Amino acid sequence: MSNPQLLTFINQYIDQHQPQFSALSDSIWDHPETRFTETYSANLLADALEQEGFRLERGVGGIETAFIASYGSGQPVIALLGEYDALAGLSQQAGCATPQPLVENGNGHGCGHNLLGTAALAGAFAVKAWMQQQRLTGTVRFYGCPGEEGGSGKTFMVREGLFDDVDAALTWHPEGFSGMFNTSTLANIQAAFQFKGIAAHAANSPHLGRSALDAVTLMNTGANFLREHIVQEARLHYAVTNTGGSSPQCGASRCRGAVPDPRATARSGAGYLPTGDQHRQRRSADDRYPDDGAFRQGLLQLRAKPAAWSR
Repeated sequence: MSNPQLLTFINQYIDQHQPQFSALSDSIWDHPETRFTETYSANLLADALEQEGFRLERGVGGIETAFIASYGSGQPVIALLGEYDALAGLSQQAGCATPQPLVENGNGHGCGHNLLGTAALAGAFAVKAWMQQQRLTGTVRFYGCPGEEGGSGKTFMVREGLFDDVDAALTWHPEGFSGMFNTSTLANIQAAFQFKGIAAHAANSPHLGRSALDAVTLMNTGANFLREHIVQEARLHYAVTNTGGSSPQCGASRCRGAVPDPRATARSGAGYLPTGDQHRQRRSADDRYPDDGAFRQGLLQLRAKPAAWSR
């Protein structure tokens, strides 16, 4: 049942604080950071929540750019989820409906990720103000969730028990309408494969070479054939992140590719995973996603403990 008084309060609060929220969103847009490297964006949102009187826990779950901001005490515990990671290769001028990168092959925000964390923050602010006015008990939490784009950040946070006492968790996404919906999505896991070959002179001694790029091509060709034999709900995508250089006369001695894994959905084609993304995501040729650090360590943990995706 709707509460007209509450709706009026929320609308007025958001309108009154709109400049602050817009400034946060614009600042995140201007500082696009890919999965698990969202230091500026995470600190920006966390600092704003702390200044508003929320209790901050930073670096939760062993992830540097994850945090929890809480207000109130007791039950119920309502969580609002905020995301703020960008994608490689999506650099774009604001307010422009045609491709106009600010930095060629630079990072940029897709699917409104500069808005996701900001709007959830705005919701947390408004709920706090309503609780204060009505002298309500309970806890509202903002969860700063890094690595949504192919990093499974929330999964690691759940695994660490950060949601164990939460009664309800709410998230949102930009859409063509304003409303509520309840839906499920596919699991999204990524794996990276590196191939090592032998460089050789392409004209003088090609028979002595072993092309790593050929291996990547064969793997991706096999992945495409696999599409015919996986369940209807699965999605399979890949990107070549290192093509072995730009000199074909030398042969490619080292190449790298990243592909999705359908263990959770299709349970076929070991080493490949399905993703819920049905749009093409561009990756820069020099592999702007981190090659090591938090994301790589996360993948190693994931491969070691796949129980979170078992049925």
